[in-house]
Amino acid sequence: MKKVWLAAFAFLPAPLLAQSNFTLKAKIGEGSAPEKAYLVYKQDGKVIRDSALVVKGNFEFKGTLTDPLVAQLILDHQGAGLNKLNRTADFTLFYLEKGTINMTAGDSVKKALISGSGLNDDNLKYKQFIAVPEKAIARLNSEYIAAPAEKKQDQDFIRDLQSRADKLMGDRKTLQREFIKQNPDSYISLLALTELAGQDIDVATVLPLYNGLTLSVRNTMAGKSLGKSLAAVNATEIGATAPVFTLNDVNDQPVSLAGFRGKYVLLDFWASWCMPCRNENPNVVKAYQAYKDQNFTVLGVSLDRPGKKSDWLAAIKADGLTWTQVSDLQFWNSEAAKLYNVTAIPQNFLIDPNGKIIGKNLRGDELNKKLASLFKR
Repeated sequence: MKKVWLAAFAFLPAPLLAQSNFTLKAKIGEGSAPEKAYLVYKQDGKVIRDSALVVKGNFEFKGTLTDPLVAQLILDHQGAGLNKLNRTADFTLFYLEKGTINMTAGDSVKKALISGSGLNDDNLKYKQFIAVPEKAIARLNSEYIAAPAEKKQDQDFIRDLQSRADKLMGDRKTLQREFIKQNPDSYISLLALTELAGQDIDVATVLPLYNGLTLSVRNTMAGKSLGKSLAAVNATEIGATAPVFTLNDVNDQPVSLAGFRGKYVLLDFWASWCMPCRNENPNVVKAYQAYKDQNFTVLGVSLDRPGKKSDWLAAIKADGLTWTQVSDLQFWNSEAAKLYNVTAIPQNFLIDPNGKIIGKNLRGDELNKKLASLFKR
């Protein structure tokens, strides 16, 4: 049952080190039954579960925050206990921030009105701002779900849906950018920008919006995190000098990227547990075999987990990866992954003999076409 409550916090931003106090005051109905309220949120990597007795519909929570965050308020009308509640429980998601937040409703916390919270006001404003494409996207999803099975196999139907979805997502992004510009002092703008940036950050689009945010917003931990990502992406843009790192190979011998100067190198981030990576490996093998005698090589960087060296080595053997492989077996905390802002795999960078990045995320035919343009066979 705990997974029900944890799911809402999977992608929350990391917190600040400085702390501030919050108070949540609520009045929900009259509360004649032995009601109990629960406040659940994630902070400093830990899920915090607080509880309060409900007296004639009134209850209160107090605590400290290290950054604004999403919280889940659950009202247990029968006093059954948090672990016995399910997805039909009376709950709402809202933002916790410093200061006093007031919440009122006639009978259900799902219908609660929030006052005294600028962050929640901004969130409501944001939802209204992007409501038109949001509702249209929801209708599109419903259209797909309602379609009969044979229609879902119709490629014309799928292409039409995808085309309409792409248009709506473009409209949504346009509104997000406009909201961010109009509300530079809002933490919601920072969260919208983080979503807009995604995993493959377009620095030319995102950086001006980030710089337009107020210093107080950029100085939150989420703001600093996005700033670091932007700096890392900027340092690995096409035309930049590839950041140098040293990691151990399969024999625990140090290997430096600097040692590959003078060659074209495909810096390939992957892992044994990553099925898309494993599916792409045959394409990399094909490219390596075709051009290895023409001043081209591959340097594989595995993001395998601590203690999983045997899985890494087994995957290298199974997939026939005969080029140099390195890893610190630190999963997403890999030194090289952080240096190159790798937050999803497979991901690669093509580096020329002078150490300049000349290609990114080249897979399948794109990789073969790029290499064919560099080498004459």
